[in-house]
Amino acid sequence: MRASDEQHMAQALALARRGLGLTWPNPAVGAVVVSPEGEIIGRGWTAPGGRPHAEAIALEEAGEAARGATIYVTLEPCAHEGRGPACADVIAEAQPARLVIALRDPDPRTSGAGISRATAAGIEVTEGLLASEALDIVLGHVYRVTQGRPAVTLKTAVGANGFVTRGDGAPVWITGPDARAHGHLLRARSDAILVGRGTVAADDPSLTCRLPGMSCRSPVRVVLDGRLRTPPSARLFEDEMVPVWLICADDEDQPNAERLQERGAEIIPIPVDAEGLPCVVEALERLAGRGITRVLVEGGPSVARVFLDADLIDEAVIYQGAEAVGGDGLLPFAGEGLDRLTDSGHFTNSHTRSFGADRMTVWRRNRRCSPALSAT
Repeated sequence: MRASDEQHMAQALALARRGLGLTWPNPAVGAVVVSPEGEIIGRGWTAPGGRPHAEAIALEEAGEAARGATIYVTLEPCAHEGRGPACADVIAEAQPARLVIALRDPDPRTSGAGISRATAAGIEVTEGLLASEALDIVLGHVYRVTQGRPAVTLKTAVGANGFVTRGDGAPVWITGPDARAHGHLLRARSDAILVGRGTVAADDPSLTCRLPGMSCRSPVRVVLDGRLRTPPSARLFEDEMVPVWLICADDEDQPNAERLQERGAEIIPIPVDAEGLPCVVEALERLAGRGITRVLVEGGPSVARVFLDADLIDEAVIYQGAEAVGGDGLLPFAGEGLDRLTDSGHFTNSHTRSFGADRMTVWRRNRRCSPALSAT
């Protein structure tokens, strides 16, 4: 390992983050090509839609200068062909002297094979550099491959007293504009945003990314709506460019399905749970099957409680405003407070940030990578 390796891998990780929310069904990957003299001669990150891959973009920029160079990649180069040649073969052809990888890809089509092809081409391979940081970026891809579901981030906003507001047909703000803007950044970095039909009824949200110049990064809007009672007049349908997927029960007659489809909604019937509601485990499996790797859950207390009870929350982002919510407020987990998550012992407070008088805390599930995912 060289002294500059960590610095260059950190640059590759920063590039990978640019693709979050844009690259599904492929993971967001970053790559940096560095000459023997230490000059960066190529950079790339996975293009929107998943192709071309980061390695191909970086090596094309480097051109002939890539021969004898070092390429830093945040995820093991793929070893299977899709809409283009396998990245492992592209790297072998470019003939860099070294390949430095943060994390091995658990996808069985690649796992270890990308490294083997580089080694067979005479390229020195180092893996495991900043693996934990890389895993945070591609966790949804890892879960989709190994568990058949996307990664789940729960987002909620509470008042100073820990209660959420009760909607009355339009959004009610607990936090200020800076905290809300950060929440929209979470949307931009997600493949899909999920709420329950109750949130649509209470707030009539658009669920798009409204940061200046970033409306194109709005995620797929997903609504858990067992009996398809979402009104065709909902604001969800005003932006026809952003998909709306309605997940409903598959054992119900759905008389509103045709009207909602006419408004642009895609209907996804799934089995129901013991309470007769769409099963969230099945819902995540269906989303993963459609290529979704990162889901932002913004539903109300009932949806938050269902995901917490099912042990499906990988990260929780909690915004807390400076003022208390009034007497009609609701507990964030349908009858239970934040301590149901924060004091459970299953989550660790990874960091805290202030937005003026508002505070954001991020809680991450305590997890351990399986041996199959650990760098060797």
